Amino acid sequence: MTASGPANRLSYVLITPARNEESYIEKTIRSVIAQTVAPMKWVIVSDGSTDRTDQIVVSYEGSIPWMELVRIPANAERSFAAKVRCFNAGYARVRDAKYDIIGNLDADLSFGEDYFEFLLDRFADSPNLGVAGTPFIEGDNTYDYRFTNIEHVSGACQLFRRRCFEDIGGYAPIRGGGIDWVAVTTARMKGWQTRTFTERACVHLKGIGTGSGSQWGAWFRYGQKDHSLGNHPLWQISRSLYQMTKKPYIVKGTLVFLGYLWSAAKRTKRPISNELLLFHRDEQLHRLKHKFLKDQSG
Repeated sequence: MTASGPANRLSYVLITPARNEESYIEKTIRSVIAQTVAPMKWVIVSDGSTDRTDQIVVSYEGSIPWMELVRIPANAERSFAAKVRCFNAGYARVRDAKYDIIGNLDADLSFGEDYFEFLLDRFADSPNLGVAGTPFIEGDNTYDYRFTNIEHVSGACQLFRRRCFEDIGGYAPIRGGGIDWVAVTTARMKGWQTRTFTERACVHLKGIGTGSGSQWGAWFRYGQKDHSLGNHPLWQISRSLYQMTKKPYIVKGTLVFLGYLWSAAKRTKRPISNELLLFHRDEQLHRLKHKFLKDQSG
């Protein structure tokens, strides 16, 4: 492990919001400690954890000079916006530091020892690259990039060029979720490149979207979130039909579509600007057209 690497190596800081992650956070800590290029600073923000999360972090903090635990009181209302509040508490500890890249790292991931070195090199290769990350593996599942936008970067681990992060105004505190998507899409809207690099991957150690209920409820909520983030109806139909081909067959795609229709019928207020909605839908229609033409020519 090296603290800086070559003289021209881009420097980076990490922020990890964590709440009751005692089952996973030690694997994340060990993954970061093992990196071939260490962060300048890693702030782990405990959001009122009531399990052993804090004790596990403290057991490493004393011997790792660039690691810091910050404790904040638990938010009375649990929502995705609480993650932004937590992230911002960590951001306040690095705001005045001199770094090139800032990363939002979940507390339930593991990855190879050259994970961040690889991503830093991608930023060095492309001056206009604003946001970068990798796919995540969850059990036997990973993204199928025939249907997933390679320009989207998963919120499990997002690295931002500092100027890009400041340009988009950081993360928006959206209660219903989608904070990672809004950040990445806003970056593209402002002219930055965003990219998932499939040459590496991180392992997501617990399931996504099931923290507040059953998996079936999570799929319904995905559809609700799709509507709130402005998915075009044609895109949503295509997405739902594709999800029907995945196990459990029919059920998943149906619940995603019903969630979308439910929010549409309720005329749920969207937490994004009209400018971002139009940009997003234009991207979706362009991708649908490209896929249709590709299928016709194939």
